[in-house]
Amino acid sequence: MCNFFSLLSNGKGKIYYFDWEMRQKILAGKSEYISGDSHTSIADYYGFKGEKEDWLNKWEYNPLTKILTNDQINVRDDRTAVLKKCKALDWKKIIPALIIKSIINPLDLPKRKPTKKDIENLKKWISVRASVRASIGDSVWASVGASVWDSVSDSVRDSVWASVWDSVRASIWGSVSDSVWASVWDSVCGYASSFFSIEKWQGISVYPFQCCVDLWERGLVPSYDGTIWRLHSGKNAEKVWSGEIGEDK
Repeated sequence: MCNFFSLLSNGKGKIYYFDWEMRQKILAGKSEYISGDSHTSIADYYGFKGEKEDWLNKWEYNPLTKILTNDQINVRDDRTAVLKKCKALDWKKIIPALIIKSIINPLDLPKRKPTKKDIENLKKWISVRASVRASIGDSVWASVGASVWDSVSDSVRDSVWASVWDSVRASIWGSVSDSVWASVWDSVCGYASSFFSIEKWQGISVYPFQCCVDLWERGLVPSYDGTIWRLHSGKNAEKVWSGEIGEDK
């Protein structure tokens, strides 16, 4: 399956892709195409049917990392021109809900001493995290499509997961469990959702994961071992707060 953002070029710098108008039709089932990021569908739509698809180069561009990847070079390699045009695209005309911003690794930020507001955000996060996977998936997929969510969330996870998890695990080695892994993973997913502005999240108009995003962007990573909640901060994920305020407390 092709990833967001998929596009084609003619070897001379001209690019072809699906804009939001076309993507909306696909999401609503009002198009013969089933994905907004299918190279074959894009080629077909622009008149390059069948063997004519091989007259085009196939690309994938990540608007968060600004990395252009070639899937297939069939004609003259026009990477430089394609990359320049990708960087100049108005993403509000392609995915209006997508928020283009830098990916933050919270452990790269200065070590924080949690404030009263941070603890309140942790309590809010505890109350909503149980539904994080289902609500994010349902809301984003319905609004922008699976390929967009998968690509963006993968970009966030690829950028932060390994270093954050390794640091948290090292910080609380004796307490590492599946619960700890799941709690850190849910925070990453919660943060990834902040790259979208969705009108309704699982039927509600208030974005429910802002508490997680606020902690993350403050440089605080929550973990939970089944009994104790902790907040980690700084390059070594030092424990800067701990307490028993789980869902049942």
